[in-house]
Amino acid sequence: MIAASGLRWVLTVLYALPALYGLRSVVARDGALVDRIGHGLHAVMGLLMIAMVWPWGMGLPAGPQVWLFVAGALWFGCAGPLRAQSADRGRALLAALPHVLMMGAMAWMVAVMGSSPMPAGQGGGRAMDEMPGMRMAGPSGATTMGLTGSGQRLTAAVLAVLLVVVALRWLARAFDLARSAPEVASGSVPRSAAGALGPACHAAMGLGMAAMFALLM
Repeated sequence: MIAASGLRWVLTVLYALPALYGLRSVVARDGALVDRIGHGLHAVMGLLMIAMVWPWGMGLPAGPQVWLFVAGALWFGCAGPLRAQSADRGRALLAALPHVLMMGAMAWMVAVMGSSPMPAGQGGGRAMDEMPGMRMAGPSGATTMGLTGSGQRLTAAVLAVLLVVVALRWLARAFDLARSAPEVASGSVPRSAAGALGPACHAAMGLGMAAMFALLM
């Protein structure tokens, strides 16, 4: 999807951060099973986003990815609130909404891109006139394709704005946790500073996704 080589690598790094953090959290086994499943979903999302920015990623089947991210959205929307105390379920649902948004946005993006033809030279896709909602970008564009339908472009714009908002909130949370870390002996990492890594990785994913939706418009 991404034609510019430099932009590909920038987005790859942004998506690799949450992918590696999620994989580390799953392997560490220092959290509840519900938390490890959530980390695993974020790790898979990061890896699939990396695939999406490279030409070879457009050949991956869209159907399983869509179902995976729909299941992920349902998981985040239900797992947190259901295991919270009844008085805290509203707060747990609000905390889960950014994760639901990211999973749902991924499902929509994969569905839209999966229904589009492959660019010339990247596989046997359908002719461009079979998919009027998509357009092929010129050789100097940052992406290989984009949206033409007003409804899809509006959806991409709304998702981009929402993702920027939640990414900035996560980034602010990461800065607050890192700044509040107490002074400790050299070579050790304060718990609050280590806890800042999660929100920082989520912020990187959100900003990278927002950039992808902006490029689709």
